[in-house]
Amino acid sequence: MLRRREAVPFAFVAESDRFRSNVTPPPRERLTVPQLVGRGLIGLTVVAGIVGSMVFGMPALDAGNSGGRQHQSEASDGR
Repeated sequence: MLRRREAVPFAFVAESDRFRSNVTPPPRERLTVPQLVGRGLIGLTVVAGIVGSMVFGMPALDAGNSGGRQHQSEASDGR
């Protein structure tokens, strides 16, 4: 394997902490009213989907009685 013979200058790494650019980024664009309404509707749709899946999924996760019916076998009937 080849080794590098010249030393790697790490001074630029130490100087990068103090470096400040004189170029300012462009200002952020303000959202328009239709964009705000659209984002709100998307958020509302996501929340409604999560709530709906919980409402419809909770009965399936219920470990108690299955379907509201009580099932007894004939052997435990006592006849």
